Amino acid sequence: MNFTGTGCPLTEAGLNSACSTLGVGAAEIWAIVFTETDYPHSGFWANKTPQILFEPRVFHRLTHSRYDATAPDISTNGPVAYGQAGNFQYTRLQKAVNLDEAAALQSASWGIGQILGENFSEAGFESVQDLVQAMLSSEDAQLAAVANYIVTACIDNLLADHKWSDFASVFNGPSYAASGYDKRLAGAYANFANGVLPDLRVRSAQTYLMYRNYSLSVINGIWDEYTASAVAAFQKDAGLPVTGEIDDTTLGRLADPAC
Repeated sequence: MNFTGTGCPLTEAGLNSACSTLGVGAAEIWAIVFTETDYPHSGFWANKTPQILFEPRVFHRLTHSRYDATAPDISTNGPVAYGQAGNFQYTRLQKAVNLDEAAALQSASWGIGQILGENFSEAGFESVQDLVQAMLSSEDAQLAAVANYIVTACIDNLLADHKWSDFASVFNGPSYAASGYDKRLAGAYANFANGVLPDLRVRSAQTYLMYRNYSLSVINGIWDEYTASAVAAFQKDAGLPVTGEIDDTTLGRLADPAC
């Protein structure tokens, strides 16, 4: 299967919609994003495939252990070594797709909020294939799916009230404490609530620069020397005035017309 998407970055409309759905502010949303996603904290990798994590134990359960003996790396009820982020996860996913497509797609966590494919209905989709297509399109769609799931699971109030352990026990699972998920979530929220929130214009530019293979430190919506250097390098390569700033012309040249 082809998992390369459009990769449209999060917009103000998408962020505001999720905040409205959940009855929370932007700090709570960003806390989830930065806790759930791997570096560089985008819903997509540099090749425009959505961030995923393949879950062998879920595939084992959904396929009733049929592939445990022949494909133990992707189907097991035992300890799991998740392996490296990025292409390795897609290698596992594709191997599972070749065995059972629906179960494989349901066994991966997708996008900016790492929504488990198995929860496609709770996220607002008729099929896991529909969920995957949304995950390929944009971070707005990825975040909307997460918001829908949180509301369907009746944990939006826990998020709004900052009951991190109770929220984590449902959103991350009963073993949340083993990874300190609730504490990481609380810490991320505190950082955003008391500090600087990501600037979506800067974050969009960072995302498009990542797609074009310019060197960045992280996709965080914070203006820094790495972003300024990458912007200047792009401007030079594109024949634009080299200001190192994200003016409208530069962002327009960076952006994907499909977005």
